[in-house]
Amino acid sequence: METRHFKKLRLKIIIVSLCFSLIPLLALGATIYYQFSAAYSSKITEALRTLVQNRRSSLELFFDERISQLVTVANTHTIEALIDETYLNQLFNTIQSRSKSFIDISVIDQNGTHLAYVGPHYEKLKDVNYGDEEWFHAVMSSNVFISDVFLGFRKTPHFIIAVTRREGPRTWILRATINSDIIDNIVRAAQLGKKGDAFIINRNNVLQTAPRFSGTLFGKPNTPDFGRAVGTNVEKINVGGEETFFATSQISYPMWVLVIKEDAGEEMAPLVEARFVETIILIPGIILMVVGTILIARSMTNELLRIELEKAKSEDLVVQSSKMAALGKMAAGVAHEMNNPLQIISDQAGWMKDLLEEEDIANSSNFQEYEECIRKIQRHLERCRSVTHRLLRFGRRMEPTQEMVDINDILSETVSFLETEARNRDIVIQTFYDTKLPRITTDQAQLQQVFLNIIDNAIDAIGKSGSIDIRTGQKDANPAEISIEVSDSGPGIPKDVLAKIFDPFFTTKSVNEGTGLGLSISYSIVQKLGGKIAVESQVGKGTKFTICLPIA
Repeated sequence: METRHFKKLRLKIIIVSLCFSLIPLLALGATIYYQFSAAYSSKITEALRTLVQNRRSSLELFFDERISQLVTVANTHTIEALIDETYLNQLFNTIQSRSKSFIDISVIDQNGTHLAYVGPHYEKLKDVNYGDEEWFHAVMSSNVFISDVFLGFRKTPHFIIAVTRREGPRTWILRATINSDIIDNIVRAAQLGKKGDAFIINRNNVLQTAPRFSGTLFGKPNTPDFGRAVGTNVEKINVGGEETFFATSQISYPMWVLVIKEDAGEEMAPLVEARFVETIILIPGIILMVVGTILIARSMTNELLRIELEKAKSEDLVVQSSKMAALGKMAAGVAHEMNNPLQIISDQAGWMKDLLEEEDIANSSNFQEYEECIRKIQRHLERCRSVTHRLLRFGRRMEPTQEMVDINDILSETVSFLETEARNRDIVIQTFYDTKLPRITTDQAQLQQVFLNIIDNAIDAIGKSGSIDIRTGQKDANPAEISIEVSDSGPGIPKDVLAKIFDPFFTTKSVNEGTGLGLSISYSIVQKLGGKIAVESQVGKGTKFTICLPIA
């Protein structure tokens, strides 16, 4: 229940929050236009940077794919195969079926002479010697060459990609002419707005593609010289009295530069609208801030109240855990103290048995009774020793550990703690263990506490005369887990109670009979060990708890 203290706290939060938020909001209203301008400029810059990088990547990918195609052809065929123009034509058609970027393809020897040619300019180019061409010497020295766009013997804009292949003493070139329209189309995709432009220049600031407004092919663009640009850059430059954004990115091979031009006035037009929007949103913003502050303050105080309640519950859990730890230490102490007199009694019983064998008592008419009494003493001493050893193990396991354990052994030991009480209540505990169950890595002590809580609850639920079945196994649906099922023939749990049984301090037992922490602690332990616990129940038919634990 909400107290007066939390109501006062809520009011203070509302007043302080509004004071510290409204004043900055009013100050922000005077400067928001300038801040928005800077942010929007940065956004445009980043958008242009991303755009120019994406277009450059597309171009480089295009070049890399064409080079890879030519290198693959050159290195998987001999010159004797490729100079067969019939075969070369079939190979060219195969390449063209996947990509229309090649105009023609040819094989050239180390002297620049055409050995084979396939393409639309056969008569014009078949007998051409390229020995004096600049690109010929470039590819012979670098193995791979991409030219600038040029007219050449065709008198139409194009560029070439050439690769060399060395076969013993012979060197030859595989050369392909590339359709420059493809490059134009990639670049045009970056032209934005009414005044936007995009084009490629070489290192001499000569246009390699036809721009939209900035010049003509093979000429110099009417923009600043970006021919020596390195990396990716975005600049805002005044050109002819107009602010213009220029984004440039160097294409690694060939040595070209991609330039994207955007009109600053067109891109910054939204700022004009921002001044109007600023006024429109200021007043509603204040109203929203007041409402939001009230809602947040209410949520915070409600959360603080919930935390206080959880803290109280946690403190009770700590107390209960401390009690469990103290109980374990006490059990270990009692067991240790009992072991000493039990050992003495055991020694004396053994001595008496030896005397029966060595003295004249063997001739006594009561010899059989003496011997039977000593056997009973030793048998019950072993039972006592077994109980004290279990108490000692229970006491030593209070610290969390990770060890390889056998679930069947843990269950058997846990059942031994409770079998006397179950027998006194005429309750039969039946176990159905999977003998092929793998050992798992877990905390044996905490797991035993879970089993102890669940089986003890089952005994309490049955009361008198009933049965408890304990099963272990692996489910086919998830072989990485093992399952433990504890079913009882008790009265069952109603549906309205079933959803609350794992809540801390919830119990259906009478006062002084239960704390309501057993199942809550068991649920937390199983989750901490990486498993899960579920419950099924029908009123009048009983309840079944299923625990699933990971093998590793």
